Amino acid sequence: MTHETTVNTGAPKSRTIAVLLALFLGGIGAHRFYLGKTRSGILYLVFCWTFLPSLIAFCEAVRWLCMGNQGFADRYRAAA
Repeated sequence: MTHETTVNTGAPKSRTIAVLLALFLGGIGAHRFYLGKTRSGILYLVFCWTFLPSLIAFCEAVRWLCMGNQGFADRYRAAA
């Protein structure tokens, strides 16, 4: 997966919301759109029928749960 820049909307991103979106709507890329990663969100939508985006989203949710709040904030920081 490629690294893409996060689009800063000015609002801080909640790790809890990102994890919940990844767990429940990750198959369609809702968590990627929430984090401002539109290109990967569209890829999740295009390939949602393969179940692969759901598996990847679950892995991302687990990774974010293991990541500290500061680590998540540093990675998905919104513009001040």
